[in-house]
Amino acid sequence: MRVGAAALAGGIFGVVGTLCFLLAFGTDYWLLASDDCGPKTRPAAPRGDQDANGTKQLVEAVSAPPPPPPAPLTLHHEGFFWRCVFQVEPAAHAVVATLFTNQPESKVCIHGYLFPLPVALGQVPHPNYDATAVFRGFWTLLIVLGLVSALTGGFLLLCGVPFVSHKLYRVGGAFLIAAGCLFLLLLLLYVLWMELVDVRSYVLQERGEDCPGAQLSVHYGWSFMVAAAGVPLELLAGLLFVLVGRALLASN
Repeated sequence: MRVGAAALAGGIFGVVGTLCFLLAFGTDYWLLASDDCGPKTRPAAPRGDQDANGTKQLVEAVSAPPPPPPAPLTLHHEGFFWRCVFQVEPAAHAVVATLFTNQPESKVCIHGYLFPLPVALGQVPHPNYDATAVFRGFWTLLIVLGLVSALTGGFLLLCGVPFVSHKLYRVGGAFLIAAGCLFLLLLLLYVLWMELVDVRSYVLQERGEDCPGAQLSVHYGWSFMVAAAGVPLELLAGLLFVLVGRALLASN
């Protein structure tokens, strides 16, 4: 009875944890950022008149022009597959503006399979990307290996549902534990990238030269949070299935 209850609990935790990993892998909201970098504007040249001596004099405006409206925010969100940019209202919050119900038609997306580091659009290799190219490869490798480990562990556990073989439970649980550890390492690597690497230069890229004083706001996206929620579930499920396998071995 205890073995069956532990297997049921492990199955529930494992399914939810694997779904969290699939959702985090398939959605493009790991990084959320917004900036106010708009097009460059040049001050208008003052209008002048000439007096009788031919001297040019500035004509003072009778009334000051109205202040320009606040520039719209440029919002970025990206994940393993896509890197998207679109305009939002100045008062919009990055997390709320990226909900599926708020997606504008003007959104522009490019492939981002090697996220979270930049995808070179011009010179290859781009001098700004070389310093962290190794990190990009590790991030991509870890997310793929973690997802494959979780799916493999789930398949092995499905084969061992009738308590036929304790080896399937132990090996399947080991795969789930490996998947949880890989995603945990993935999250730690992502946090290091967010906190230590110059994320401002990455988000603005070439536009940063036109807006040296742009205000940038960076957030951890909900894809990151979903992956973080799946890690303890996957580890707990793997541990339960390993214990179930040992209990089946002891009962034989």
